[in-house]
Amino acid sequence: MEKINEFKGINGNLLAFKDAVGDAEKITFAGTPGVCTPFAELFAYVVRDKESVFVTLTDIESAKKMEITPQGMQLSEPADPQADVVALLGGLSMPKSNVTVEEVNEMIDNILKKDGKVIGLCYMDMFKEAGWLDKINFDCIINGILTGYVLK
Repeated sequence: MEKINEFKGINGNLLAFKDAVGDAEKITFAGTPGVCTPFAELFAYVVRDKESVFVTLTDIESAKKMEITPQGMQLSEPADPQADVVALLGGLSMPKSNVTVEEVNEMIDNILKKDGKVIGLCYMDMFKEAGWLDKINFDCIINGILTGYVLK
């Protein structure tokens, strides 16, 4: 994979995702509960004109619809995880998630529609560090680098 675009800040991160999903009608996010869920909600908000679903880890039976509410994007009722885009969140590749690449690929095979896209959403090169780049057929990976400081 080669670098095709650079961005700065959370807004640039979100717009890169919006561009990557293009004209897809439905996106299923897969990630770890708690940590990945709010990121999925944030990414789903930027494409709120599309249908979005969240799957916990690789458990497609856990699929929940993501809906806009007065508090922002929230998980709601059970949903069909079949989608034009499967967005894998970086937390899946962390050792604590106990998810294998084989389980992720099986999930993708079960929910990605024909001619769909697999998009990786991560920070700090998580998919590269986990050795997943050549094990999952990513159409693109949107990787953010976090830096910061604390003032007191």
